[in-house]
Amino acid sequence: MKKLFLSLTVLVLFMLSGCSFLGEVNDSLEYANKATDHINTLKDFAETAPQMIQDAAANGESKEELENQIKTLIEKMEKFNAIDPPAIAEDIHLQLVEKNMIIIEEMNQVMSDGEIILDQLESTEIFTTINEFTALLNQLNELGL
Repeated sequence: MKKLFLSLTVLVLFMLSGCSFLGEVNDSLEYANKATDHINTLKDFAETAPQMIQDAAANGESKEELENQIKTLIEKMEKFNAIDPPAIAEDIHLQLVEKNMIIIEEMNQVMSDGEIILDQLESTEIFTTINEFTALLNQLNELGL
């Protein structure tokens, strides 16, 4: 009877540790998807922003659309920064947060009372910093997530 109880206890412990491992893998995959989506959102902005800036210089409606997109992007970056990453991705997450903070600071500098100052936007490091996210995406992919 004791052997049966011991065997069942060991079996249950193995099953519980397996569930924990699967949970960690699932969390890691979920984080990788969120990080990839976040980086792709920033890259999309970097690709479309130059044309949007030109349009905004000539059209008030386009300027308002660009302002709204920047505000939304800031909110998304702040939300991403608040994510609790899995242990395997903590270093990469810290790097992403640092880059997000640089972009948020730059974006806040080009916004004055909710309105964008176009000539300042073009001379910021926002687009250079966004391009640096590609290297972080490669690191994330190398983790096998």
